[in-house]
Amino acid sequence: MTMSALQRVEELNILTRAKYPIIYIISWEERRIEDMLRQVALDRRKKLYGWTLTHGIAPLDLLNADPVDPATRDPLAALDFVARSQEAAIFVLKDFHPYLDESRGGPDQPVIIRRLRDITNQLKESRKTLIILSPVLQIPPDIEKDITVLDYSLPTLEELELSLERVVRSAREIAGVKLKMTAEERERVLNAARGLTCIEAENVFAKSLVMRRKLDLDVIIAEKEQIIRRSQILEYYESVEGFAHIGGLGLVKQWLRKRGIAFSEKARRFGLPEPKGLLLLGVQGAGKSLLAKAVASQWQLPLLRLDLGRVFSELVGSSEQNIRTALRLAESVAPCVLWLDEIEKGLAGASGSGSSDAGTSARVFGSLLTWMQEKTSPVFVIGTANDISALPPEILRKGRFDEIFFVDLPQPQERREIFAIHLARRGRDPLEYDLNQLALASEGFSGAEIEQVVIDALYDAFEDNREVTNEDLLRNIRQTIPLSQTMGQKISALRQWAKTHARPASEPPQPQPLRPFQEAGNGGPWFRVADRDLQVIDPA
Repeated sequence: MTMSALQRVEELNILTRAKYPIIYIISWEERRIEDMLRQVALDRRKKLYGWTLTHGIAPLDLLNADPVDPATRDPLAALDFVARSQEAAIFVLKDFHPYLDESRGGPDQPVIIRRLRDITNQLKESRKTLIILSPVLQIPPDIEKDITVLDYSLPTLEELELSLERVVRSAREIAGVKLKMTAEERERVLNAARGLTCIEAENVFAKSLVMRRKLDLDVIIAEKEQIIRRSQILEYYESVEGFAHIGGLGLVKQWLRKRGIAFSEKARRFGLPEPKGLLLLGVQGAGKSLLAKAVASQWQLPLLRLDLGRVFSELVGSSEQNIRTALRLAESVAPCVLWLDEIEKGLAGASGSGSSDAGTSARVFGSLLTWMQEKTSPVFVIGTANDISALPPEILRKGRFDEIFFVDLPQPQERREIFAIHLARRGRDPLEYDLNQLALASEGFSGAEIEQVVIDALYDAFEDNREVTNEDLLRNIRQTIPLSQTMGQKISALRQWAKTHARPASEPPQPQPLRPFQEAGNGGPWFRVADRDLQVIDPA
């Protein structure tokens, strides 16, 4: 559970009172940490000093104070000053990590590490505390037992709320922008900003006000793409259409709609836990990946794709570090949706002997499973898989995912809906085609195959310089050999397994014949026609 700002100040107070000699704080934001340390220094009645390579040691509790001695710009001289000081004080060394990196070497580096070890006992017996403040964690083995690490790299919700107040107040005073937000709207904005530093959050709040004259969730979420771009393992996906643009899969859509409102504080007070995720198993091309993309759009959350192939590295130990980095990054931008596409391929060999990769796959898989089981951050994991036989059995255990759904080939009413969606996307009026005939003729087709039928029919019509007809679509259906024929035995085995191991993603087949496809205003559930522009309407 994330600590509040007051809890962080209290934690620093306790460590200072207990005379912990060296505290290493990980953070990009010096201003935010300095504010916390000023409060600690005030509570403990201590002086507060800061050190930088450019200015040396200078008081931090005074604005624009001059350095106590320009010579203290040298790191060794700074440590000597700390050792000689008789004051009750907190000393903050900013960006001191390069001098602790043994790989960089340098003639003074071993001396600096030795000097830190020398003054450790002095600090324990005095009222002095040494703090290293850096965005990078770099601790040599020589002193790792003497250092306490605190990760304050990301602000708390309370600190983000203060940043929001600063931007709103400035916009009101300078630009005259008046913002009225309900408590729920404010909570959604702050949750969308989680994973950003205070500076990044203030920038994107201001950007949203300039662009939209309001705090727009899409603008805030898009800012998180910058964080993901710096990762070589996670990919950021732009928002796509929501559930209304996916044919069928009614049961899993209903299940997801209920979970979409569970990321709020209201849900926590009600006693609901944050949903962990779901596993989608099924036939290739049936819409599993499309559904994963639509969930993020429907919930207005960032969508991250974890490419397990990129996790593995030739360097020993790097693969394990890669998966830890990727999962930590996903947590930093939470709440979000983390998509594990074709998870069985990425985890191939995880349950083997380990002789081929010295057990790397098994260790990566173990790290992923442990994180999925124990995570407390609001990261909703969607796993998609086509081949059950290649999936490690541990991934199917309850607790990893909230639910397992089987995505079968679409039924007639779903195929009709899929045809209508793809025709409408390409500027055609679905009501001008015999959707019932198309749905019955495409028995055994997947959603991806239906889309390709529509595209091939458009190619045929474009070549002849005419409009696409119902016959074009039927001809391409007849010319297509669906996957259900070429892999019929494998699909039958998958269906048999799913009967006792997974929930169906779609409603049961309708016993009665297909009804005429109508406009929404006349009882049809999916489309509204107005001036020949079709707008997809979500049945819910």
